[in-house]
Amino acid sequence: MHLDPTDEGVRALLDRRIDGPIVMLNLLRLRAVADYSGFPALAPPTPITGRAAYERYVAHTRPFLEATGGSVVLIGEGGVFFVGPNDERWDLALLVRQNRVADFFSFATNNAYLAGVGHRTAAVEDTRLLPLVELPKP
Repeated sequence: MHLDPTDEGVRALLDRRIDGPIVMLNLLRLRAVADYSGFPALAPPTPITGRAAYERYVAHTRPFLEATGGSVVLIGEGGVFFVGPNDERWDLALLVRQNRVADFFSFATNNAYLAGVGHRTAAVEDTRLLPLVELPKP
């Protein structure tokens, strides 16, 4: 299970010295029922699905993302792979664009943003986050 970046992952991203826009590919496996045990202050009065908790996270997050020049390019419903392990599923895929890596870190370390990250933690069972750099068109 992977939910948050490691120190090694942060260093690897910084070591890439990306100059310009970056797109984060997010693959998300959601919980059937959101687990707010670590964030009782954010918990709704009755249990909700992981997807509903993730929707709360996205609603909370968008203003902070957009304030740093970022945008959600795509949110797509996933499923099982067409090519890949048959027993692996990803419920949602997101593409999130930032103008620069520094803008991404400015967004990701904002205390007001972090105050709502418990919705994401409650929602997500497992995730992958892959930083992408768009190649020039041939």
